[in-house]
Amino acid sequence: MLENDYLQNVLNRAMDRIDQIRAFVATAQTGSFTAAADQMGISNRLTSKYVAELEARLGVRLLQRTTRRVGLTPAGEDLLTRAPALLDDFDAVLSEVTESSKGFSGTLRVSAPITFGEIYVVGMLARFAAAHPAVSIELRLDDKYLDLASEGLDLTFRLGHFDQASLKVRRLGEFRSVLVASPDYLARCGTPTTPEELSNHACIVDTNRRNPRRWMFRKGGSETIAHVTGRFHVNSASAAVALAISGIGLAYVPSFALRGAVKSGDLVALLDEYRSESGPVGAAYLEGRTLPRKVRALIDFALSDIKSLKPLQAL
Repeated sequence: MLENDYLQNVLNRAMDRIDQIRAFVATAQTGSFTAAADQMGISNRLTSKYVAELEARLGVRLLQRTTRRVGLTPAGEDLLTRAPALLDDFDAVLSEVTESSKGFSGTLRVSAPITFGEIYVVGMLARFAAAHPAVSIELRLDDKYLDLASEGLDLTFRLGHFDQASLKVRRLGEFRSVLVASPDYLARCGTPTTPEELSNHACIVDTNRRNPRRWMFRKGGSETIAHVTGRFHVNSASAAVALAISGIGLAYVPSFALRGAVKSGDLVALLDEYRSESGPVGAAYLEGRTLPRKVRALIDFALSDIKSLKPLQAL
């Protein structure tokens, strides 16, 4: 009994320290005790009390109080560079203990490119959530490469090659690009048989591509770059597909963006004898952090799901 009481007291003191650090981080990041209290869901008075207790324990002043705003002292700046990671690790440990006995819970914050997110990631997350009812999911769709640390993201799905030392990547598969046009366009303007002929056609330029106006094709051991032009420039593969279906011109888009348009006859795949551009699909997360079990589980689920559905090859 005495041993249990001792362990409970140790745990209570540890939790008090964590609450103090949380209050400090929230106050430092928001610039006021009131905003920090709102963020933490506690009273303004308790937030101020937690920070004061932390300062007393450390024997240094962490915050400079003024009538308008709370600022950081040098000691406070030093602690703020380390405290968020400490809190993340602590939360991860508690999550793992809880998940090992009760299953996954908490919130997963995920990002993905817009078109790929709408076509595949949304459905995949719904399937994952159905298997884990205690998990909440926040999904941000954005074609920009969001910074996981500053945006508070656990995981991002990305297309193509990228080199960012702060991230680790799990490869999920590979997408390939497809050159397409509508039957109406081909009847009016003719069917190109080589990449060189594309310069004579109206092309829909997807500005999300790494080299929007340079479309690459391979045949045998040689590589051909088609330099294309067109009246329409869009930052969405879905928009490029819609324009191609309407007969505006040729589009060079990832196969998953076609949503069955080739099978339905709305579009025709061209230059089949050439190997088109391709790139990896990956799940990226921050290097050097303990990866929560629910994030690992989502990555494993996505890998299995994408193989079973084969959405990257669907025309």
